[in-house]
Amino acid sequence: MIVLKISNASELVAAKLGKFLESLTPDGLDQATVEDILLKELIKNLASEGLKGEVASVKGLDLEGSKLVISETLQVRRHQSF
Repeated sequence: MIVLKISNASELVAAKLGKFLESLTPDGLDQATVEDILLKELIKNLASEGLKGEVASVKGLDLEGSKLVISETLQVRRHQSF
């Protein structure tokens, strides 16, 4: 299993859309948007290499150094097989 943590979603949205629009969107929306785009591209690339599997965007799971932290409100936000 691979865990990927995106730590600069707000900055990426600001760079792509501009500071004004970024200030109007909550950080949670930024994170979800970047995760959705990343999952779409990841699935496309992995499938083109012949790999099969599943990928999910999970809310309530965090990486803190070498520890995986699970909150009480763990929720799979998006799941897709490829």
